[in-house]
Amino acid sequence: MKAATAIFLALTAPAFAQSFGVTDDSATPLPDLSSPADQELIEGGIVIEELEIAPIETEILTRPRQVPITRVSTAPGAILRGLDKISGDVIDMTLDTGETAQLGRLTVKMGECRYPADNPSGDAYAFLTVTAEGLAAPAVEGWMVSSSPALSALDHPRYDVWVIRCNNT
Repeated sequence: MKAATAIFLALTAPAFAQSFGVTDDSATPLPDLSSPADQELIEGGIVIEELEIAPIETEILTRPRQVPITRVSTAPGAILRGLDKISGDVIDMTLDTGETAQLGRLTVKMGECRYPADNPSGDAYAFLTVTAEGLAAPAVEGWMVSSSPALSALDHPRYDVWVIRCNNT
């Protein structure tokens, strides 16, 4: 056990007490309070106490965490949903791998769709490339997850596109 010394300074009332501590490992040693002037301060409200501090125990993990392996299957296509934010029109698009569809001024290209092999209706994710008319760079190019479309969301002022599920038929 390490011993620590704490100094408490009572100002005007216990509610306004101020404290600071110095441990054995501290770079600044505890000041010497043996002079008569310091004794007056001690009598005036400074209290010095020795406190016992227990050592901190740490736990070392010897085995790495086991992450479950999820087998995935590839589907021939996907069902996507598009939204025109101005008119409120909702359009479902069934696309095979490599196909494109138009949603207003957007071109949506379906790259690939994957789903959990043991749960075909489960969490699908599709690789999409969405380009807007007049822009050189794609608005979205990457994997979009059906349960979390905001992870790779389309940032377009008028249109929104997200994955509904893989098309296994």
